[in-house]
Amino acid sequence: MLPQAVRLHSFWTPFYTPISLTARCLPLLPSPSSIKATMHSQDDSSDPKTDVKTTPQKVLFVGLGNPGSKYQGTRHNVGFEMIDTIAKAEGISINTIQCKALLGKGKIGDTVVLLAKPQTYVNLSGESVGPLAKYYKIPVEHVLVMYDDLDLEVAMMRLLPKGGHGGHNGMRNIIQNFKGNRQFPRLRIGIGRPPGTMDPKAYVLQRFSTREREEISSCW
Repeated sequence: MLPQAVRLHSFWTPFYTPISLTARCLPLLPSPSSIKATMHSQDDSSDPKTDVKTTPQKVLFVGLGNPGSKYQGTRHNVGFEMIDTIAKAEGISINTIQCKALLGKGKIGDTVVLLAKPQTYVNLSGESVGPLAKYYKIPVEHVLVMYDDLDLEVAMMRLLPKGGHGGHNGMRNIIQNFKGNRQFPRLRIGIGRPPGTMDPKAYVLQRFSTREREEISSCW
C-alpha cells in the first residue's frame, strides 16, 4: 500500500480548497482535513455547514505519457508511472481499452476511481480524456491529470486545483477538448530543466540518470 499521505485523500486536496501545495514527494503533503481546519481557524466568518465538501463519488485520474516500450521510463512518462503506482497499491487492474486509453476501474473507500493512461501520445491526450469524462459523466473538476513538468526540480510535486497548460502540449490539448475549461486539478511532477542548450523536446524523451531515478522511485 502507498504511505498514508500518498493515498487517495492527498489527491482530494483540490476538491476541498482552492490552494496549491508543493513538496518533494507526496508524503509531505497535509491531508485535506488538516487544511480545512487551518482555513476555518483563519476565517471565523466561514460557515462549516456550507464550507465542508464531501468526497466525490466518481473520479477520473489520468496520467500522461507516450505508449510503447520505446518511451517506458522516460521523463515524459512519469504520469503513466504514477497511475501504475496507484493501480498497484490499490489493487486496480488496468485491463480495458476505451476512448483511446488503457483504463482501470475500482473503488477506494466509497469512491469509484477510474485510472487512465491515454494511448494517443502526450500531445493529443485530450482526444482520450475528453471522451472518457463525457462517457462516464464525470465533471471536469473531478478529473485529476498527472504529468511531467520542466519547471520543477526532479521529484518535486505540485498539486493545483486549476490552471492553464503552462506550455505543456498534452495539457493544452486536454483544455481544448474541455472546450477551454481549466477548472480541473492537476499534479505536476518535476523532471528538471534540460542541461545547457539541449532542446526540451529531446530532453523529455530521455530517461532519468541513476541518481534522478532513485529520487523519483522514492516518491512512488
